[in-house]
Amino acid sequence: MSASLSAPPAAPTATAATDPADPATPDEAPQAHSLFGEILDWMLAPLLLIWPMSIAITYLVAASIANAPFDRGLEESAMVLAQQIKLVDNKARLVLPLPANDILRADETDRVYYQVLGSRGEFIGGDIELPLPPEEEGDVAGVVRFRDDNMRGEGIRVAYVHVELRALPGAQAPLVQVAETRGKRAQLANEIIKGVILPQFVILPIAVILVWFGLSRGIRPLYRLQQRIQLRKLDDMSPINLLEAPEEVGPLVNSFNQLLARLEHNIEDRKRFIADAAHQMRTPLAGLRTQAELAMRQTDPAEIQRSLQQLATGSARATRLINQLLTMARAENRSGVRPVLESLDLDSLARDVMHDWVPIALEKGIDLGFEGASGPTRLAGHPVLLSELIKNLIDNAIHYTPAGGSVTVRISVDDDTHQVLLDVEDTGPGIPAAERGLVFERFYRVLGNHADGSGLGLAIVREIAQQHDAIIALAYNPHARGALPGTLVRVRFPAQQTNEHTD
Repeated sequence: MSASLSAPPAAPTATAATDPADPATPDEAPQAHSLFGEILDWMLAPLLLIWPMSIAITYLVAASIANAPFDRGLEESAMVLAQQIKLVDNKARLVLPLPANDILRADETDRVYYQVLGSRGEFIGGDIELPLPPEEEGDVAGVVRFRDDNMRGEGIRVAYVHVELRALPGAQAPLVQVAETRGKRAQLANEIIKGVILPQFVILPIAVILVWFGLSRGIRPLYRLQQRIQLRKLDDMSPINLLEAPEEVGPLVNSFNQLLARLEHNIEDRKRFIADAAHQMRTPLAGLRTQAELAMRQTDPAEIQRSLQQLATGSARATRLINQLLTMARAENRSGVRPVLESLDLDSLARDVMHDWVPIALEKGIDLGFEGASGPTRLAGHPVLLSELIKNLIDNAIHYTPAGGSVTVRISVDDDTHQVLLDVEDTGPGIPAAERGLVFERFYRVLGNHADGSGLGLAIVREIAQQHDAIIALAYNPHARGALPGTLVRVRFPAQQTNEHTD
């Protein structure tokens, strides 16, 4: 015997939430850090890095500034010395009075050198050790050039110029070089550096203090927001006004408001559940009290026996309701957290659960049958939760099936999708199509059905199915032969959780 139910309309679908990502293992627990300190580090680190770079750049600029006036002095000395070259006997000669020679070399800080070479490169006067300019530079007469060089192991600045003598056409222009050491230049550059850098030693701490103060002022709205949240009452679930928070933390506040909304919805569900549970428990407890008081007033043993039988029936009904409430509470507490799944055989699990219900079915005069699958029915599931799911489906079917009816539990595998299917059929009054989406709500009772029940069985089934990504479908029992249409409940477990191998 088999049933076909591929895609029933109005079938409630439930998927369990994904596993929450574990941010870190115990060995890699995240460390709390200060947002203020992190921003301060990112602001001060570039400042402290730029400061030595500023010093280096300032020194280069100061050296360039210090070179300019002394280069002009060297240029003037070179031009004056070039004017002293005369043509004597068709040869270049340096005619330099002795006082002029003394003045040229007079300097309190630096040593000054000069050199004059003739048209054939012969030494005419000055310091013969002074280095020659690079040969690759062309002779441009009358243009003063500068270069840095070394003499006697000491750095010097050299100004040189080629002198054009018209009486020596075609001959090499005589060379005039004037050089001096860098003492005065270094002193001037140091004075510039001191004038620029020393104020920075005052400005830098002030800048750090201003950054600290500005950052403190900048994050003060966060502290005010924190205080407003801390001063809230425990039952205040109203959203935080986005206008009271900085724009940069707007997405965070919005997410927090969404969390508050979900939390408020969850609390309302809990309150409603507790209120409904208290209301449902009031009726059987009141009945038990009434039957107990009636039994105490009876003197006839037969009447006492009847009252005690009503007490036993009422206590059994209350026990069933309490058990279902506890199961519902446990299932809802796991909502949002995927249970630890293991490989199990649904056929064996359903067979074991069904055996416990055989005595109850026989007591009610109901034929309880089981049809196992012909192949493997392994899937990834939680054995305790799936046992509760099967137990509630069987309990619900037996409870609403009249005496003389039948309940069938069937395990099969879809040949096309390889999904494992769990079917529970009964020959009860059935569930109208308009109400199939409502029977999964807690404490909902089908209109016109006078059977005693709590309305929790299918709600428990839905919660457990959600945690297994299973799909639940309801339909009339296609195998019902009596006047009642019966009910077929099918739970379809996803193919990706099906494990075809056997232990």
